[in-house]
Amino acid sequence: MAYSYDSENIFAKILRGEIPNDTVLETEHSLAFRDIAPKAPTHILVIPKGAYVNFDHFAQTAPEAEIVDYIRAVGEVCRQAGVEDDGFRLISNAGRHGVQEVPHLHVHIVAGRPLGRMLAAD
Repeated sequence: MAYSYDSENIFAKILRGEIPNDTVLETEHSLAFRDIAPKAPTHILVIPKGAYVNFDHFAQTAPEAEIVDYIRAVGEVCRQAGVEDDGFRLISNAGRHGVQEVPHLHVHIVAGRPLGRMLAAD
């Protein structure tokens, strides 16, 4: 599949400094910040700084250093947020059926209260 990255998406604008954010962690290849419309007491987004549409695009094309940095950044955000003991949900939506709203890879770290089941039965 060919991926077409939209350099005008909101996360690209955040990375360029055009839109402010509440940064939680920044590394060489990743940025984590608080969600502006949190769904739980802890709701943090982690994005790679590279132009990747979704997780499979990232996994297939990112250099190893970016992949390692990103995965470790997610783990560090969880550690700093203190979500390990009670648990958390890590969500990455992809494409139309996955209800991806921003065409830039991002994961949501959601925690701080019971979250219920992931999906309801049809």
